[in-house]
Amino acid sequence: MTDISQETKKVLDIQAIRNEFPVLDQEVNGKPLAYFDNAATTQKPIQVINALDEYYRGYNANIHRGIHTLAEKATKAFEDTRVVLQQFLNSREKEEIVFTKGTTDSINLVVATYGRKFIGAGDEIILSGLEHHSNIVPWQILAEEKGAIIKVIPVFDNGELDYETFENLLSDKTKFVSVNHASNSLGTINDIKRIINGAHGVGAKVLIDGAQASAHIELDVQDFDCDFYAVSSHKFYGPTGAGALYGKRELLESMPPYQGGGEMIKDVSFSGTTYNDIPYKFEAGTPNIADIVALKEGINFIKRFGKENIAAHELDLLAYTVDGLNTIEGMRLIGTAKHKVSVQSFLIDGVHPFDIGQMLDARGVAVRTGHHCTQPLMDSMGIEGTVRASFAIYNTREEIDRMVEGLTRIVKFMK
Repeated sequence: MTDISQETKKVLDIQAIRNEFPVLDQEVNGKPLAYFDNAATTQKPIQVINALDEYYRGYNANIHRGIHTLAEKATKAFEDTRVVLQQFLNSREKEEIVFTKGTTDSINLVVATYGRKFIGAGDEIILSGLEHHSNIVPWQILAEEKGAIIKVIPVFDNGELDYETFENLLSDKTKFVSVNHASNSLGTINDIKRIINGAHGVGAKVLIDGAQASAHIELDVQDFDCDFYAVSSHKFYGPTGAGALYGKRELLESMPPYQGGGEMIKDVSFSGTTYNDIPYKFEAGTPNIADIVALKEGINFIKRFGKENIAAHELDLLAYTVDGLNTIEGMRLIGTAKHKVSVQSFLIDGVHPFDIGQMLDARGVAVRTGHHCTQPLMDSMGIEGTVRASFAIYNTREEIDRMVEGLTRIVKFMK
């Protein structure tokens, strides 16, 4: 078993960190809450909650248009988040950061603009067998509309992608590759640089779904050389309903607008409209100001502790979980890739995942059950779904002990 270093333990005072999350200080069904559904959404530190409260109490106003004090303060706070996101993703300039509702919205933006303009009949789009539905369905809609063809990178039994098959799928017909950075169901970290290099070798563009990577892995879109990178605020301790799309300037400028309305225009007349510069060309209407303002506090929370330290703690929890789960009769781990974020799916012989989830909830332990919006992946593995435990900075070994103890009792009860 790996063990978190003493240096990391000094940096991360987990109990002090837990005190920054009000939601964790509660009982569920008479037991202390152990929240292991972080791949679905992380809990929010008090700094994020305070930022939302301060915006609505102190300077609620629309942005970019008003010249009064509140409007200027709101605009500055909103644009400050764009700069923080630029640094978080290491994009060359803040104009390459487009605010969206989250990863799903970002993917749909690329499909509806770049995809509709540049992908045609007979062109090929490559996805992976690890994708979330939000990185499958938009491409299927486009492929049906345009007569394009979707090809899929297969997944080995341990949850790793078959890169040799991917490279054999590439051809001059390949116009786009869209894959996740880390799997929400299995935790697999994909070798996105290999995928990007391969795709660029045949002239294809690449979108990386960073929903599950953003809280755990250092992000550098310039080093990745991806064409697009999508993130959701609520996956890295920020509010729901906010996120961003990174896109290379030349690509964003080549794409038509996503939606029409205020802010995305320069001039409008009934004879025609000229559009605003990037990123505003893609930000029609009044955005989700409060949540985007508070989003940067989620990033600041991560920066305060450092991703390297957070990842070390989470991977210690993952290894501790695997050791604990392996003591349980009938345990089957789903997803054993060499490189993973802190996600572990599993099944227990003879016990339905839904029953496990309900019985753990009765003990105050929150896990996810089901197909995790990855039905094609589950189908390829011959299963309906899994139980998924996913960890964040505030989780502890003691909480994992409670989960393993609960699972042991569930197995005895169900036999």
